[in-house]
Amino acid sequence: MRVSWDEYFMQIADIVKTRSTCMRRQVGAVIVKDNRIITTGYNGAPSGCRHCTEIGTCFRQEHNIPSGERHEMCRAIHAEQNAIIQAARIGNTTEGATIYVTDFPCVICAKLCINAGIKRIVYSKSYPDKLSLEMLNEAGIELVDFEKEKK
Repeated sequence: MRVSWDEYFMQIADIVKTRSTCMRRQVGAVIVKDNRIITTGYNGAPSGCRHCTEIGTCFRQEHNIPSGERHEMCRAIHAEQNAIIQAARIGNTTEGATIYVTDFPCVICAKLCINAGIKRIVYSKSYPDKLSLEMLNEAGIELVDFEKEKK
């Protein structure tokens, strides 16, 4: 049986996350426009900087920083951020695109998606960020819980 476009791109996002160098959570993202992949991204340190896996420790774990809090206290750039940055670097517009992401976006990524012109977010895992949900709804972004849709 042929998979749907959403399933196809979510499977790719799951593969993309395997490049992640985060010791706490692997996340993958794929930005798609007209059923064509524009860019992908995973969470990891900025280019030219050491990853937590290279350092051998996670600053957030060492300091017991809970998930969903103090995003600035992390070496990694989120998967959505990396995908949007890559699109900008290679000159691809994200206006009207869909982003497939393995975890629901945090509020920082939500704001970036809104301003990048992304119109649809398909995600497979929830994330405890009420402000993110509120802002995405306010901006009129279509949110698709892939796990619920699959059933």
